[in-house]
Amino acid sequence: MPESTLKIWLMASRPKTLAAAIAPVIIGSAMAFQSGGFHIRAALAALFGAVMIQIGTNFANDYFDYKSGADDNDRLGPTRATQAGLVAPSTMKTATAVAFGLAFAAGIYLVWRGGWPIVAIGLFSIAFGVLYTAGPFPLAYTGLADPFVLLFFGPVAVGGTYYVQTLQINPTVILIGLAPGLFSVAILTVNNLRDIKSDRLAGRKTLPVRFGVRFARYEYLLSILIAALLPTIICTITRRQFYSALALLILLPAIGSIRKVFTVDGVVLNDVLAATGRLLLLFSLIFSIGWII
Repeated sequence: MPESTLKIWLMASRPKTLAAAIAPVIIGSAMAFQSGGFHIRAALAALFGAVMIQIGTNFANDYFDYKSGADDNDRLGPTRATQAGLVAPSTMKTATAVAFGLAFAAGIYLVWRGGWPIVAIGLFSIAFGVLYTAGPFPLAYTGLADPFVLLFFGPVAVGGTYYVQTLQINPTVILIGLAPGLFSVAILTVNNLRDIKSDRLAGRKTLPVRFGVRFARYEYLLSILIAALLPTIICTITRRQFYSALALLILLPAIGSIRKVFTVDGVVLNDVLAATGRLLLLFSLIFSIGWII
């Protein structure tokens, strides 16, 4: 495959968004390891499935936004492969099916190990990935995406990862799952804040369109703050794994992104989008190492 083609598909997969899929698996696996239930094959299958669902969602978003006319030459975000004519719509549609098919294949093993709860998680995750920008009421354009992102990139992903390894679940795992979910909401908020003018003109009712720029800025701030504080809250409640509270330090590198969200708009927010993904990965690593030691 020519290098240029590889670059196109890498761009279409939106690697800067993959932190939202990887981080919950890191956290869930670390918690499984600390509890003595770490299972390498289940962890790798969960990681592969999560990444494929995220890539499939990105491909579906690329395809359905092109079909609906949501993407145009005036968009401020990164280039969309279908809209830019780099990938034929039929090819992107096929790629979407392949990505979700690979996620489904990984899910077969996870279902064999974890049973019917994993069937529900997998099917709902794939359905959410498609309905994010497809159907008569796309979640991304009705203001409903935020709670779904919080749930599926948070407690569902962390809890599911923990469950397929330990075959049990507990409230602490679900609670800390809110942290990566909130970071993912922050990523979504930056994306919607950047596109607020074009979304308003197109009639897309994201939360920033519905409630304004000020609301979006504070949604971003509170998402980061609450996520950073969650490990400390959990340590206070459980009186153990105190080193995981060091994840609160993520607020230091987050200051620059928070400042930009409150002071700039437009294409500059693409840098904040990428930076927030890095913050999510760094948070997951700090928390996970602290939880294990």
